[in-house]
Amino acid sequence: MLSIGLLAGLLALGLTGCGTTTGERALSGAGLGAAIGGGTAAMTGGSITRGAVIGGGLGAAAGAATDRDDIDLSRRHRY
Repeated sequence: MLSIGLLAGLLALGLTGCGTTTGERALSGAGLGAAIGGGTAAMTGGSITRGAVIGGGLGAAAGAATDRDDIDLSRRHRY
């Protein structure tokens, strides 16, 4: 169960950069981080509240640390 939670957290980390402004990215990162942190804590038997708070804080920090050009899911690549 722990490995599933960690894998979900790593996959969702790429989504922390969603948004055009720093505030939007921090907010989306906080939401995703809180959901993943709470879910992981629930799967491992930990405190859901503590997991959500820690995940939300880390997600907000990761979202605020990225800029629009770091992760742009709407950008299409031409080869």
